[in-house]
Formats: sequence, structure tokens, C-alpha cells
Amino acid sequence: MRTARFFLLLLLGLILTLGQAGAVSVKNLRVWRAPDHTRLVFDLSAPLEHRLFTLTNPDRIVIDMQNGELQGALPRLDFSGPFLAGVRTGSQQRDTLRVVLDLKRPTRPRTFVLQPNQQYGHRLVIDLYDVSTFIQEQPVQPRRVKPTRKSIVIAIDAGHGGEDPGAIGRRYRTREKHIVLGIARALKKLIAAAPGMQPVMIRDGDYYVKLAKRFQKARRYEAELFVSIHADALPGGRARGTSVYALSERGATSALARIVADRENASDLIGGVRLSDKDDLLAKVLLDLSQTATISDSLQLGADVLYGLRRYAPIHTRVVQQAGFAVLKAPDVPSILIETGYISNPSEEKKLRSRSYQRKLAQGIFDGIKRYVSRSKFRAQRQQVVDNGPRVHIVQPGDTLSAIARIYGIRVDALRFANNMSTTQLKVGSRLIIP
Repeated sequence: MRTARFFLLLLLGLILTLGQAGAVSVKNLRVWRAPDHTRLVFDLSAPLEHRLFTLTNPDRIVIDMQNGELQGALPRLDFSGPFLAGVRTGSQQRDTLRVVLDLKRPTRPRTFVLQPNQQYGHRLVIDLYDVSTFIQEQPVQPRRVKPTRKSIVIAIDAGHGGEDPGAIGRRYRTREKHIVLGIARALKKLIAAAPGMQPVMIRDGDYYVKLAKRFQKARRYEAELFVSIHADALPGGRARGTSVYALSERGATSALARIVADRENASDLIGGVRLSDKDDLLAKVLLDLSQTATISDSLQLGADVLYGLRRYAPIHTRVVQQAGFAVLKAPDVPSILIETGYISNPSEEKKLRSRSYQRKLAQGIFDGIKRYVSRSKFRAQRQQVVDNGPRVHIVQPGDTLSAIARIYGIRVDALRFANNMSTTQLKVGSRLIIP
């Protein structure tokens, strides 16, 4: 009898052990707040099945995680944002972890899972959007005004952010996203104080902006220059100095340029972007490398910024490098990507952490921008736009996008991009901006 009882207890213990071994640990919860949404990221020990639904009176979102198991208590979270009022956990069923998001107002959630990468393991992502934002999610005509203003609008893009930390320093574990935001804010102050210039921050906080959205925001504010700020990393810890990159028409100009482009283009996967968010139009725009005239202007802008930086920082590559950077693929705006230094070099990492050095880098970039905008070619091109205003085509019966593009000597994808068009269908009488 005792023997039978012993084996029964042993069997029960084995069953419990196997059950625990099959559980997926929810190791942490992080919250990122962006201007248009709030992101929750659950760090998981393995992939799991989940179900999400919403409830009202009061408003809340419920996530059931099959075989989920909370590892310790949830961290203290900041609920000062517009959507989240609290987070609760419990067990709806024996093998299901239930997470309840208490809401301050109705929201529309989007959920997806992310595979492990160099920075994180398996993740479950919940994005919370305002309901009104979702209802109005449809192609709209861009806000365009006749550009009679005197100020030159310059878009400042601090790379990475939120779930995507960028490169991480070897000695101090400094995150690239914080360094480049500091440099971007210093550059913003310099541009804002300069007569005839106006800055636009693409990211002004610790949140992630999709690569495609970065330039869309710049276009919404009618930016005339686009400057993306980053910090680099290479194995070995000896590389140092700044580099400037522009888009390549034919491919990378060096192995290093290709490595940097591949890493920066992978940012969406790290930051958490669903592949289904990229429609055919956007994919085509991101892959189109035929913007020859803009590339030429970008190379000149990059050369001027390199000239400005050499007074304040060591230069790693003395000529502007080129590669296929997704964030630089704008149809008609000179765009550059600046690697301000090597965070993998301990001595350079220490400098990049310094506010005074960040201000010096910003000053060098600003000096280069001033040098570029003072050139007669840029002034002449800009004056022509101010004098003529944006070209507008009124759609006539029988018009097609390809025919309109041929008339004005532009590409179809550039025409669609300028007008935020998700389809090729035209409505007679509608107005198309000709980029």
C-alpha cells in the first residue's frame, strides 16, 4: 500500500513538473508612449498562442495567453498617458494567463508577435490607438500650402527609439537611441534660433517610428532637407569618428556602407513592425533606387556636413558613402544619414554620452547645413518653387496615372507617394499634386 502511494505521489509530481516545463514565462512588460499610440511589449520565454478581445462598461482589453505563466510581479508602470489606467493579471483557466488592461477611454488594439533578434527574445506586442484614428484611416490629400514662406524646413530624424535601442555601448551599455535624441534636440535648438530655418523633429521622445512614417511626417511638414542621426558600432572597439551616408542608385560604395545600411534597415524588425503594414505601393517606393537628381543633391549636402563636422569630431570616412537606406528613399528631398561616432569604442562612447560633445556634433551638422543652403543652386531651386507654387493636375475623363506621369516626366510611384494614394483609381475632377 505504501509502495503504491509512493508511486502515485511520484507520478503526480512528474505530471506537475511536465506541466510547468511546458509553460511559457511572461518575464517582463514594457510600455512605450508615442504621439499617436501606446505600445505594450510582453517579453516571453517562448512563443505562445493568445486571444485578445475588448469589453465595455468600463472599457478594458483582455489578453488570454495559453500556457502563459507570470514570472514574478509586473513592474511598476507609468499610467499618465491617454489610454492605460491599469494592468491586472489572473487565471481564467488552469493553463491560461489572463491580462486585463483597464482603459481611460475606448481604444482600438492591434496585436502581433515578434521573433527573437539580437536585442530581445520572443515578444507579444499590443498597440493601442484612439478609435477616431482608426475610423479615419483612409487615404487623404496631403496638406499643401503655397510655399511662400521664407523659412527652410529641416526634418531631424533621431534614429531608433522605444523598443529599438539601436547599438549598445561596450563599456557603459549606453543606448544609441538616447545619444542621437540628445544630438537631435541640440540641433533643433540651433536651427530654431537661425533666421530663415525651421526644425521638425521626427521623434522627440523614447518611442519608435516606422521607417516609412519618418519621411511621411517630414513630407507632411513640407521639409526641404532630411537629416537622420545615428551612432555606429563595429566589432573590435577601435573604430572611431563620424561618417555621412546618402542613398545609392546602384548599390553600396563599400562593404562598411552595406553593413551600416543593412543594420539600419533592419530597425523596423527590431522596433516591431508587422510586415502586413507595408502595402505594395510602399514596398515599391522603398525599393526604388532611381532618384538620381535627389541623390546628387544629397551627396552635396553630405559633403557640406562632413566639412562642418571635421572641426568638432574626428572623421572616419572622408567622403560621403552610399548604400540603400530605406529611410533616405525620398522622391524629391535631399536626405543624409549621419553616423556621429562609434559607440562600440569605449573612449568614443564616453564622449558621446557627454552633453557638451553632443552639442559640438550638433554644431558641426548645423554648420554643414548652413553651408549647403547658402549655395546658389539650392537657393535657385527653392526660389523657383516659391515663385511657381506646387504643380496641380485636374483629373480629366480618360486620364490614367501612367499617362499623367508621362506628361510631367515623373514616375508613377512618385505621383502616388506625393498624393498618399493607396490605389491607382482616379476620380474625375480631383486634384493631384505633381511632385
